[in-house]
Amino acid sequence: MTNSKNQTPGHEHSFLGSSHDENARRTKSVVVLTVIMMVAEIAAGYATGSMALLADGFHMSTHAGALGIAVLAYGYAKRNSGNRAYSFGTGKVGELAGFASALVLALVSLGIAIESALRLVHPTTVDFGQATIIAVVGLLVNIISAVMLSGGGHEHHQHRHGHHHHGHSHGSDNNMRSAYVHVLADALTSILAIGALLAGRYLGWVWLDPVMGIIGSVVIARWSWTLMRDTASVLLDRTDEHVADEIREILALHGDAELADLHVWQIGPEARAAIVSVRADTGVTAETIRERLEPVHEVMHLTIEAVS
Repeated sequence: MTNSKNQTPGHEHSFLGSSHDENARRTKSVVVLTVIMMVAEIAAGYATGSMALLADGFHMSTHAGALGIAVLAYGYAKRNSGNRAYSFGTGKVGELAGFASALVLALVSLGIAIESALRLVHPTTVDFGQATIIAVVGLLVNIISAVMLSGGGHEHHQHRHGHHHHGHSHGSDNNMRSAYVHVLADALTSILAIGALLAGRYLGWVWLDPVMGIIGSVVIARWSWTLMRDTASVLLDRTDEHVADEIREILALHGDAELADLHVWQIGPEARAAIVSVRADTGVTAETIRERLEPVHEVMHLTIEAVS
């Protein structure tokens, strides 16, 4: 006897985050801003000969691409939210986009490190004055972008912690988070570029320009790894231990049903699916178990199986 939640012909599998549309709109605006600034920085990097500025510009270009992926992911997830071909909906499309952009970020950090190392060995002349102005404008654009994005992934994350003690860091929108991390990484490389350019102009430290390129690449690589690890755990259906523990606690309270098997995994930014297999005493039905598990409101898709 298997009892699956909402077994009706019109059963919806839409597990998008509560702020999906809002996050998509914010991300689109940031893509436009980023593309404009990126073109300016790459052009200025070539014109002035600054490695730090060029690195910042190319860094931004990958972010424009990654943010573009994020926008497409929001659109795709939304369009296919009712598509029955996806067993558990399209709530994980954002994780896939986040993982892809983290991978791009890792490759870029490697490129910046190699180019900076070459510049360190063979220094080039840099127009520090002009490059500094562009880098400052780039930083301002990054700050504006970060402010625009930060309202998305973080407000509703706080809200979840407030209403339920089993809030978990994976509950935030990883697609939004990857967009936000990209912009923060950009802001950091802009600050490093400005520091290097000022030191080059006023202290004659020409070597600092490529050194900042290398430091920036290391920080970006670390962020990329963190994001890859978090998104991969969702893509690979890693067990959400917080929710699994809550289910175990509830079932242990009554003593008339023993847990035979349990699967709990993430199917959207705020949604979990669970398959609960129990050995129950006579008179304890799947419906009884379902009622007991009602308080676990992260679980949006629950399947209960009674085994002998």
